[in-house]
Amino acid sequence: METPATAKSTSGLRGDYSRAADDWTVTQDWDSYSEQEHDRWRRLYARQGALVQHHAAPGFLMGLNRLDCAAGIPRFNDANRLIGEATGWQLVAVPGFIPDETFFDHLANRRFPVTRWIREEHELDYLVEPDLFHDFFGHVPMLLDPAFADFLAAYGQAGERAMAMDALDMLARIYWYTVEFGLLDTPKGLKAFGAGIVSSAGETVFSVTDPDVLRLRFDPERVMRTAYAIDDFQKVYFVLDSTQQLIDGLVDLDFGPIYTAYRDKEAFVPGEARDTDAIYPMHRNAKDQT
Repeated sequence: METPATAKSTSGLRGDYSRAADDWTVTQDWDSYSEQEHDRWRRLYARQGALVQHHAAPGFLMGLNRLDCAAGIPRFNDANRLIGEATGWQLVAVPGFIPDETFFDHLANRRFPVTRWIREEHELDYLVEPDLFHDFFGHVPMLLDPAFADFLAAYGQAGERAMAMDALDMLARIYWYTVEFGLLDTPKGLKAFGAGIVSSAGETVFSVTDPDVLRLRFDPERVMRTAYAIDDFQKVYFVLDSTQQLIDGLVDLDFGPIYTAYRDKEAFVPGEARDTDAIYPMHRNAKDQT
């Protein structure tokens, strides 16, 4: 499943927006989920839960275990008590995609928008839009990681400036290549923490095991200049040493000069290495993938 890095137009997309508040939030209405939808969640969870045990980052697995939501669609209120105590974040239910400025405002105030509807049976393997499973299973576990949680709030705060400088695409690439498709170099090899990876059966394995896909050491400027694929597995992944690198490498970085220098230049083609790239050596990943 692929998802855009920031909210887009709701035109042609699912979700009941008729009851949304001014900030585009809705009630989760947990009691309205059918037994079929709970069963769909359980089957999705069982499949992905088994895969991530081998291929996901330790922080993601720790968060997933603490959320303890294999038995059915989770109640956001229950999760909010846990993540609120851990990192000060709260989940808010939304109908689907929401406007960029609202998305950034939620993140800046430590509110994470989670789509309330779950995919249909025929969409178990691929979904164009982010649904409840992608948003909750993929994103929420990392909200229990303090460094990641602080980074995500700072990312939300950066949205207003990016929009004012007509550089939203560049900022969105940071989200895409970290929050959605980020990888970590760990003592046990390459592991995934991005929601777009860990919520996808195919990309969970592909992202950390394929010997040919391009993997680069994380470099904020390189990330902001690199286009991405929205309808296929990624052609390039960026590898961090730890989630703390998101704080050390991004929160105090002045994006303004980077926006000014490159916002009007054509983005780098994903999957094409450059002479200045620091390529992640895949032989490091052979140590342990179990």
